[in-house]
Amino acid sequence: MTPEVVMQLFGNALYLTVLMVLLIVGPGLIVGLLVSMFQAATQINEQTLSFLPRLIVTLGAVMFLGNWLLTEFIDLFNELFLNIPLLIG
Repeated sequence: MTPEVVMQLFGNALYLTVLMVLLIVGPGLIVGLLVSMFQAATQINEQTLSFLPRLIVTLGAVMFLGNWLLTEFIDLFNELFLNIPLLIG
């Protein structure tokens, strides 16, 4: 296995990992920022007000994008699994 192949495999896996994290955590970060701005403007310091919307949006993102993300993950795994003979020698 050449270093180029290793770097390509690592790059594909890293890209998929970053994409998964961004699509799951990103909406929660945006909602958390909006709720924090609302709390700062109204001076409401309720902990559940900042936690619950982020939780709901994150779970919604997992429910909405989970099928596509799982398909992408399975495709990467199948590509690696089917190319084992080519990668070994």
